[in-house]
Amino acid sequence: MSAAKRVGFLGAAVGLGLLSASGAALAGDRLLATGGVTQIEGAAGGGLSPWALIAGLGTRDQIGGSGFCTSVEPDDFELMSCGLSVGIHDRVELSYARQKFDLGTTVPGESIRQDVFGVKVKVFGDAVFAQDSPWPQIAVGAQFKRNKDFDFVPTLLGARDGEDIDYYVAATKIWLSGAAGRTTLLNGTLRATRANQFGILGFGGDLEDGYTLQPELSTAIFLTDHIVAGAEYRMKPDNLSVFREDDSWDAFVAFIPFKNVSLTLAHVDLGNIADKDDQRGWYASLQASF
Repeated sequence: MSAAKRVGFLGAAVGLGLLSASGAALAGDRLLATGGVTQIEGAAGGGLSPWALIAGLGTRDQIGGSGFCTSVEPDDFELMSCGLSVGIHDRVELSYARQKFDLGTTVPGESIRQDVFGVKVKVFGDAVFAQDSPWPQIAVGAQFKRNKDFDFVPTLLGARDGEDIDYYVAATKIWLSGAAGRTTLLNGTLRATRANQFGILGFGGDLEDGYTLQPELSTAIFLTDHIVAGAEYRMKPDNLSVFREDDSWDAFVAFIPFKNVSLTLAHVDLGNIADKDDQRGWYASLQASF
């Protein structure tokens, strides 16, 4: 990360810290980390995948929310994503994320920007309080994505559209006394999508232009009361013949020093991106919740 970008990320971190401090009096009453962290498209969940959890810490009688900034640095590129989400009565989530993807040595000095507007609705169950039930919490969601630089690299690669909607259903189960007696989470998400590299390279292509169903899996365990470790795997479509697209995975550790602040660090493998193979690197995300 360049010096200017580090300053920008630190500035965002300070801003989120101020948000956390100012929101302390409004902090929700849900249990620690029950809003998850924030994934790169703005929804509550892991880093890569949305979960059925609703953003923030607000109960069914409260409105909560989160602000986040994430930096993902594979070998030859860089993705910065920042945004906000609101959880309404632990039932409805509204989110927004702005992504900027620097194209590195593939197209020096250029980047691709994308806006992601999300909505999620909890439709069944309670991942935390329904401990006697074998059924998970289930939510349905949609993410409207607008690629603001579609007419440049995505078009040249053969992408068909510059905006589209991902639809998904997520199922999350939390065991308060799970593996080794620690709180344990398991999530499965099924996404209908046309996105190339999360939408950064547009939508649809010459190999496949319609929606395909792509599964996403996540698991996490509280190692201590304030440290969570886990892993995610996200399958992606392969729509463009010019370059293949690989699935993504990560292994993460989230540190939650206070109820409404979390820092997530991860090793992430994004596979092939455009003309670069084996894009592995680091992921860092700061979140403030209330």
